[in-house]
Amino acid sequence: MVKHQPLQVYEKQVFVSFVTGIYGCRWKRYQRSQDDSSRWECTWFIILCSSFLLLLFWAYFWLVAQNDFNEFNWSVYNRSGEWKDETIPILASTIVGFSYITFLLILALFHISLGQQLNLYWVHKIGVLATLLTAISGVVSVDDIWGDEWDILLVSLQSTAPFLHIGALATVTAIGWLVAGYVVRRERSNFQVMVLVSYIIILLAVCLAPFTFTCPCIMDRHSLKPRPDIIGRRGAPMLAPENTMVSFNRALQHGASSLEADVAISVDGVPFLMRDRTLRRTTDVSKVFPARQFDDASFFNWTEIRSLNAGQWFLESDPYWTVETLTARDRSRIGNQSVCSLVEMLRLAARANSSALLNIRKAPPEHPRHRSWFMDTLWAVQKAGISQKRVRTVTWTPDSDRGRVRGLQQTTTEKLSVGEIRQRGITSLTLHYSKASHKDIQEYLANNVSVTVYPVNEPWLYSILWCSGVPSVSSDAPQVLRKVPYPIWLMSQSAYNFIWITSDLVSLAIVIGIFCFQKWRMSGMQNYNPEQIMLSAVVRRSSREVNIMKEKLIFSDLNNGLSSTEELSLYPENGYARYSHGGLSR
Repeated sequence: MVKHQPLQVYEKQVFVSFVTGIYGCRWKRYQRSQDDSSRWECTWFIILCSSFLLLLFWAYFWLVAQNDFNEFNWSVYNRSGEWKDETIPILASTIVGFSYITFLLILALFHISLGQQLNLYWVHKIGVLATLLTAISGVVSVDDIWGDEWDILLVSLQSTAPFLHIGALATVTAIGWLVAGYVVRRERSNFQVMVLVSYIIILLAVCLAPFTFTCPCIMDRHSLKPRPDIIGRRGAPMLAPENTMVSFNRALQHGASSLEADVAISVDGVPFLMRDRTLRRTTDVSKVFPARQFDDASFFNWTEIRSLNAGQWFLESDPYWTVETLTARDRSRIGNQSVCSLVEMLRLAARANSSALLNIRKAPPEHPRHRSWFMDTLWAVQKAGISQKRVRTVTWTPDSDRGRVRGLQQTTTEKLSVGEIRQRGITSLTLHYSKASHKDIQEYLANNVSVTVYPVNEPWLYSILWCSGVPSVSSDAPQVLRKVPYPIWLMSQSAYNFIWITSDLVSLAIVIGIFCFQKWRMSGMQNYNPEQIMLSAVVRRSSREVNIMKEKLIFSDLNNGLSSTEELSLYPENGYARYSHGGLSR
């Protein structure tokens, strides 16, 4: 008598081998398992998900922070004393780390959907930990060096929130397939209930999230205010050295209606344009006056300042990766630039019929012009022949000194109430975009207070400020904003409500359908005869290319063995072994 067991027939599972091989280095079938994952591997899956969420936050932060890359590099320069584009290595490492973690997470989700046991390879565990620790250290470093920049996240949501809502809704809906497959199992546990309740809460929170949105561009297009004027902040510093005549000319050529400059006073009372406290970054002072390269720029006389080259540094460092776009003539002009005086800049503004915004840095107490800096500034304005009404000043001085700047329009970077603005006699505000909320802007405009927002270098930020009704923005990139003839998106409230409610209803319908399908699928599998599943699987595969990986036939002679005429025959049709007398039959 012959004892036999079913013939084991396997189909090639290339995709499963690819998923389990890359994720856990389990390329062979016998290495894989469909048992529940261990708690240790579940912990690693949680670490992987946490790393993904942190890197998603980190990548989004740097995406929207492009508006302030120049400010970041300047902050690093003030700490290190060396000017380098520090954003390049940060962006490169962020892209690599985020792509790596995202790929592993996708493989892990495929494991769950295919019923495979999670078993992250040890090399990937090291990679995940290294990526997670790098991201954490990056967040801590940015918080230390550039902590104020976190505000841009909330500002950016005014533009991206409707689109992030749709993306989050699609993601939560897709995850419903995995949650449903886990919850509808025959076995019941408290953890399954907790998973289901948590998923429902998250789904409802995402569906109702638009109640918390404040998006200025969700408005009637007929209520849209005129396009904000663009102020060339230090000219066009991405196309030419900042605070030079070439830079200001470039700004006017790219549609800037006003010019903004940083003003310092030389030791002999000549106002000149310089952003930094020293001359090291934007001139060749280290070659001409090496012993004085760390001195305050205001302690040089105008003859010494004028002898310095203020353009060669731009060609050598290429801070904005734009030097290659310059013609030979432009490079020659830039290479011969000197430090610009305030009179030269104001004369250019007068010829172009534009206005000027001056950030005046008061001289140090030991400076000989410490008390007369405002008279030096007035002298420059009068000498340039520009109307004082077209010159606004932002003075880095206490309120007691503001009244001494007579005849010039005064503005402040402080966020003040309307009452304080009138009390101080200030005609306008120059606010950082993080301080200029939509509600505050509307209040200022309703009380005839002009508002200028800075720095605005990206189209998305320019668009939401346009929708908010801001009359002017200060930008390092007028050549970019010039290409924004209309807000990048504008939608009426009724249209957005329709999209919002429709997407929520579609998502809920899909989730309910997924749970019903998984329940039907699981109940069908539970009611199916295992032997029929095996036989039908073999029959279905008879028409395909099948790889026979293992055959086991167990012979047992219960009556002193088999006779010589007994032979074994295989019938692939039904997947079982059968013996007969007199030869092998097919």
